[in-house]
Amino acid sequence: MIRVVLVAPGMALRAGLRALLEASDNIDVIAQAASMSELSPLPPNPDILVLTAEAYSKSDLDRAFKRAEADFSLLLLSSEPWAAQEISGLPARAWGLLSLEASGDELLAAVEALYQGLLVGDPVLVGAYLGEATAAEESEIDSPGELLTDRESEVLQLLAHGQANKQIGYQLGISEHTVKFHVSSIYSKLGVSNRAEAVRQGIQQGLILL
Repeated sequence: MIRVVLVAPGMALRAGLRALLEASDNIDVIAQAASMSELSPLPPNPDILVLTAEAYSKSDLDRAFKRAEADFSLLLLSSEPWAAQEISGLPARAWGLLSLEASGDELLAAVEALYQGLLVGDPVLVGAYLGEATAAEESEIDSPGELLTDRESEVLQLLAHGQANKQIGYQLGISEHTVKFHVSSIYSKLGVSNRAEAVRQGIQQGLILL
């Protein structure tokens, strides 16, 4: 069961989004609120935070991720292309950007994909951001980051498969704290700040087997 926290202003909007989400037997909305400040702290162990652009500030999200007890993904409902740049730097397990005009099927598909650790989004909204990011990477003249250790390579491979820290620790026989240490080291060596960027860099540098 995918545990979703829903944050959106207006009772009618929240009710509509909740109905769409819970149309899936695999999704459970465990908490809802009109704003991030109203929902502080987050309930324990959410899988995905679904929110609208009017329901948060950047500082709200920074605090939420800092205080969270576990990794979770973020789905933002907004019609503003700049939103991709803002949320992509957050330490989310994965992130997505959809228009508020997205259909129920698109919303459910996005939640399922984010649960698997995949980047999702409206092509119009995220296309410009991804194009800018690719251009910036191609213009870099510095050499690739430091080589990953064997263990870091294993962790990166599992990140690419959308596994959470606890799952990675269980599979590799190490503690969740140790996994977080390896993830932090991977971010530093690859020059990234979140999982989606780490996976993208890993693929570009041939560090991940597809």
